[in-house]
Parts: sequence; structure tokens; C-alpha cells
Amino acid sequence: MKFDTIKDLREDSDTKQETLAKILNVKQTTYSKYELGKINIPVEALIKLADFYNTSIDYIVGRTDCRQPYPRKKR
Repeated sequence: MKFDTIKDLREDSDTKQETLAKILNVKQTTYSKYELGKINIPVEALIKLADFYNTSIDYIVGRTDCRQPYPRKKR
């Protein structure tokens, strides 16, 4: 599944693929494949991306147009 949102978020924040690849602990080529929809993004990576961009996973995967993150559960 292709997630145009992660490319849009990355470009809007002037972040390079290499930077996000380091944050996700993957190679740049792997991150590129996430953007192109060639491989699925693991849930752990989606969580890291949502945290990095201060948004929700639902926004990243296109389930909502609301960019605001959900309130966090108290632990």
C-alpha cells in the first residue's frame, strides 16, 4: 500500500530520507520503498513516524484528514 502522506510530511518538514531511515533504524533504500509502497511499513515504524511528525497513524495511512495526534493514555 502506498502512503503518499509520509512523502508529503517528509517534504513539508524538509527532512531527507536518510534522516528518517536513521530514526527508523532502516536503510535509506528501505525507507524509499516505504514511500513508494513497494514494502509494507511495520507498525513500530508507523508509531515512530507518527511521533516524529506529531500526528496519528490514522493520518499517515489515510484514514483521517485530521493531522492532530490523539491524546495519549496516562500510564
